[in-house]
Amino acid sequence: MLFEEERKRSIVQFVEQRTRASVQELSLQLGVSESTIRRDLKELEEARLLKRTHGGAVSLQSVNFEAAFPDKADRLLDEKQRIAAKAVQMIQEGDAILLDGGTTTLQIAKALKGFSNLKVITNSIMALNELRDCRNIEVSITGGMLRPDTMAFVGPMTERSLEMVRVDKAFLGTNGLDLQEGITTPNMLEAATKRKMIAVAKQSILLADHSKIGQVSFCKVADLQEIDHCILDSAVQGSFTRGLEAMDVGFTIV
Repeated sequence: MLFEEERKRSIVQFVEQRTRASVQELSLQLGVSESTIRRDLKELEEARLLKRTHGGAVSLQSVNFEAAFPDKADRLLDEKQRIAAKAVQMIQEGDAILLDGGTTTLQIAKALKGFSNLKVITNSIMALNELRDCRNIEVSITGGMLRPDTMAFVGPMTERSLEMVRVDKAFLGTNGLDLQEGITTPNMLEAATKRKMIAVAKQSILLADHSKIGQVSFCKVADLQEIDHCILDSAVQGSFTRGLEAMDVGFTIV
């Protein structure tokens, strides 16, 4: 029987060697219960040594990893709701806004129902579903190729649709946010769609909880200087916010 620290070290090594592992695999490999593995994975994620998924974990070294929408919808929900609430304060009656696909932008959609004059364009099926019964909000969906992992439309048809509009504000999510590498996401089509959203908006606002900081995914979306404003949760401080200040990138901590 391995001691706790040895077991956790073995879990990290196992996950890094295989990129991902299930709770059941780890339980069999280490000879401990699945509940023990789940507890270890929670603590290892908090230490930023791996990332939990529905039923297991993946290595943080995998730049191509993208959690499915249900796996991340409830994670850091309080932080996402605070970020969304601040984003909604930036919206004025009569605005035309773009909502990117993502779990944080979905929280914005949920908070828009009090507006009486708003145009919303989105590539997110989840946001569309949230706003479909709002009589005072004009909702448009981009269309395109649906990615099940993000429940969002991407690709050339999506970009062509976005070329037809100009909006006051675009609210964007991200998988990775790094001072040197900028804004990144695992999928090329997602990256291109986000770039188009930035291009058609008078103001682009990036939403990111602290789990995204320092992470680098496969595809570059934009440099941080190309974003007008970032909304971050209160766990994002220190060298990252000093870096934003040095770049003259506006940000709000909530």
